[in-house]
Amino acid sequence: MPLSVALIQDSPVFFDKEATLEKLSDLASEQARAGAKLIVFPESFVPGYPRGFDFGAVVGSRTPAGRELYAAYHRASVDLESDDRPRLEKLARDLDAYLVIGVTERRRRNSSLYCSMLYLSPTHGLLGVHRKIKPTGTERLIWAEAGGEDLLTFDTAIGKMGGLICWENYMPLARAALYRQGVEIWIAPTADARDGWTATMQHIALEGRCFVLGCNHYMTEEMLPAEYRGLVREPERAESRGGSVIVSPLGEIIAGPLYGEAGVVTAELDPEAIVRARLDFDVAGHYARPDIFTLTVRDQPEQRVEGQ
Repeated sequence: MPLSVALIQDSPVFFDKEATLEKLSDLASEQARAGAKLIVFPESFVPGYPRGFDFGAVVGSRTPAGRELYAAYHRASVDLESDDRPRLEKLARDLDAYLVIGVTERRRRNSSLYCSMLYLSPTHGLLGVHRKIKPTGTERLIWAEAGGEDLLTFDTAIGKMGGLICWENYMPLARAALYRQGVEIWIAPTADARDGWTATMQHIALEGRCFVLGCNHYMTEEMLPAEYRGLVREPERAESRGGSVIVSPLGEIIAGPLYGEAGVVTAELDPEAIVRARLDFDVAGHYARPDIFTLTVRDQPEQRVEGQ
């Protein structure tokens, strides 16, 4: 049975968790009414990917204003030990759809933030959280690193889901850690709007013989609240032109890439296409060569089965 999917290419209400969650609910509801059973949001959609911000930091020095900005970002981040979790679980249940949402997450165990991807089921609530294992460049200032325990895959009613966030997708061993669990729907929330990102999504589809859903923001400087606009050193760096795309297990573009506007990229996915594509290449099967290669991933859990 075909699976209807929707990638939301839009902007948050920057640094405002409550308003962004309301917008997320409205956008997801519209796509669920149109029949989508899997709805994906970009990297750190809640409360916003802080593109162009330096948080007052240079090597050897941080400013008081930068620390205040981090505190504001921390306050606006998602807390799964608060009412945020049941609110999102209820949304998935009410819409009868799976939601995969990029968020910046705060955790009670420390004051660090994580770039996270939430997997929500309409029947079983929060299935799990993938936290970025390697923030890129100056992202490392605001996001902590996660470990192998967050390299997750899920066997659900709509297929085996997994994926990586933004430039984690360039990590061959991280990809291999998920391929070996038989991922069928690869989800890649991102903030990368370069032309080459589409080629990356096509490569992963061909390598994993899986559907790939790459979801990005559409953001302009004018969308930033006035109180934050002046903190962006180079205003054009706050912008994202998008590029959300859906790719088949044979690397063919099904929908997108969408550039230069907010919108939704949709497609009907045929699960049988995965089996057909793996006739001549199955990275976790007849192409694996376990007699030559082994992969050890510290603390990675076995694939989680929905409902168990």
